[in-house]
Amino acid sequence: MNKTTEMPLSLQVAEKIRILIRKNELASGERLSEQNLCNQLGVSRTPLREALRMLSSEGLVKISPNKGACVAEVSIEDVFHMFETMSILEGSCARLAAERISDADLAEMERLHGQLETFYRCNDPERYMRFNQKYHKFIQAKAGNPILSEIVSGLRDRILLHRYRQIYYPGRLDASMEEHRRIMEAFRARDGNRAERLMKTHLVKQCQALVTYYAEQGQSINSRR
Repeated sequence: MNKTTEMPLSLQVAEKIRILIRKNELASGERLSEQNLCNQLGVSRTPLREALRMLSSEGLVKISPNKGACVAEVSIEDVFHMFETMSILEGSCARLAAERISDADLAEMERLHGQLETFYRCNDPERYMRFNQKYHKFIQAKAGNPILSEIVSGLRDRILLHRYRQIYYPGRLDASMEEHRRIMEAFRARDGNRAERLMKTHLVKQCQALVTYYAEQGQSINSRR
C-alpha cells in the first residue's frame, strides 16, 4: 500500500503565491483580491486565508483589519538590514561548519555544489536557487548550533523572496556561481575564517545586486516615511 505525503493545500497555495510575488506578477503594494486568487489558484477561501496568514508571518504579505491583504512593500533600509544580519549569521554558520564537517559531510556539499554547477550551465536560475537554498541549509545544519540555526531559519523565510529576485540581475548568476566556487574551496581546506569571510561577501553581493535591480525596475523600495 503506497503512502502519499502530499503537501497540505494551504502550503501549496502559499508556495504558488510566493512564486507570483517572486516573479513580480503580484507587485509590491498590490491589493490581493481573495476572489481573484481563489479563481486563479482553484481553491476555496479557507486554504487561501491560511496561506495568506503564513505569508504574513514571513513578511511577504500585509494583512490589515477591515482592509484585507496586500503584497508587503519593502524599504531599502529593510533590505540592507536583513542582508547585513544574514551575512553575519551565515558567515558564522560557514566558519563553524568548515571547522566541524566530516568527510561524508564534505562529500554531500560537493554533490550539492555539483547541482549548482549543472543548473548554472543550463542557465536555469529557478532550479539553481532551489539547490542554493539546500546548500545553505546544509551548511547551517552542519554548524552544529541549534540556537544559531533557529535564528537563521526565521530570517531565511523573510529574505528568500529577495534572494530569488537578485539572481535575475544581469551578470548575477555568473557572479554567484564564482562566489560558490570560492566558498567550496574554503570548505575543502577546512578553513573556517576564509569560509566565513567569503560567505559574508556572498551575501553582501546579493544585496548590492538586489538594491540595483529594484531601483532600475522602479519598484517599491521606498525610504521610511
